[in-house]
Amino acid sequence: MTLQAHQLSCIQGDRILFEELDFSVKAGELLLIEGQNGCGKTTLLKTLATIRQIDAGKILWNNQSITKLSDDYRDQLTWLGHLNGIKLDLTAAENLKISCTLNGLSVSDLAVMEALEEMGLYGYEDLPVRVLSQGQKRRTALAYLLLSQTLIWILDEPFVALDVKAVKLLQKVITKHVEQGGIVILTTHQEVGLDTGRIQRLRLTR
Repeated sequence: MTLQAHQLSCIQGDRILFEELDFSVKAGELLLIEGQNGCGKTTLLKTLATIRQIDAGKILWNNQSITKLSDDYRDQLTWLGHLNGIKLDLTAAENLKISCTLNGLSVSDLAVMEALEEMGLYGYEDLPVRVLSQGQKRRTALAYLLLSQTLIWILDEPFVALDVKAVKLLQKVITKHVEQGGIVILTTHQEVGLDTGRIQRLRLTR
């Protein structure tokens, strides 16, 4: 299981964010995208997640174009961007159930509660998300990772708004996914507790 980019480029207006990128990430590895603000990190992640079209070059999943694979590729990945993608008037539990339903997952109420508890939201499951802190809202969104069953996680600054305890918790979740053969591609200023043999780094320059 390998995700590859060949001669990948991104053009925004009349500006080239990055060009001719070549990299590959295999099952059981984490790819950390680094670089200054404005260098194209989020754009690259959105391109890999098919949220944004490829400007030039190609992206392959197991030697097949993700454009041709279409939904067969998208079914393999979970995307989490800067926005949490949760509905403020619903409870944390209701948000998770809806996310699972929209992604074709059948999960029990117990599984939802266990995911929220693992993310440190025990006792907050039935409160409207609008009354939760920013960190708790982020935890609600991140709890979906525990239910997603996808191989590829593409995460844009997943540690934003999290306190120290939550950061350590998410590090463990990411580490477990990689150690179980998953692929994680992310941007972050936090260190993730994996041995160096499982981490690749790709630095974008302006």
